[in-house]
Amino acid sequence: MSFTGFPTAALDFYDDLEMDNSKTFWNEHKHVYEESVRAPMAALLAALEEEFGPAKVFRPYRDVRFAKDKTPYKTHQGAFIACGPSTGWYVELAAPGVRVGAGFYEAPADRLARIRTAIDEERRGSELEKLLADLQTDGWTLGGDKLKTSPRGYDAEHPRIELLRHKSMTLGKSYGFEPVIHSADLVGEVRRDWRATTPFLEWITANA
Repeated sequence: MSFTGFPTAALDFYDDLEMDNSKTFWNEHKHVYEESVRAPMAALLAALEEEFGPAKVFRPYRDVRFAKDKTPYKTHQGAFIACGPSTGWYVELAAPGVRVGAGFYEAPADRLARIRTAIDEERRGSELEKLLADLQTDGWTLGGDKLKTSPRGYDAEHPRIELLRHKSMTLGKSYGFEPVIHSADLVGEVRRDWRATTPFLEWITANA
């Protein structure tokens, strides 16, 4: 199956799921999920696999064992392509449309310490700063979990203290409801944007 775009039915499915997140609704509309969400997502990822590698398509079911929110189904369909530990590219379909991302979503203490050491160093830290500034100028939004205070061993007046506070670091961009999400041209848009973030991911994997 070649990718021809996400149908409007995919967005409507998640709109309705947000209103009725029940097993009854899911069972009655599972065919819409399979045909309008999962199949096009698989086709999109297949078109990008040669350049970026195989993707993990996340299951639609929530793990509610330890959650206060017991709704059983995720209200989005995400997929991730790894290029390093907990590091890579992301794409998501939900009621608000399609968005893409890149970065690292978690890091154990030793890996995070190496990333912070690199951010602290003038040459490597300035390189990351410029990469992020250029991407944000191009419409990306910097996100990730951050400490509320300075990490231990770093001065609050450090010129890159905001970057040093990150425990994870991601970039995101939304296509929303733009007509491109309903067409085959979305492959090229995602490819271009993922390529743009590749130097950022290479910096993370080289310095982590």
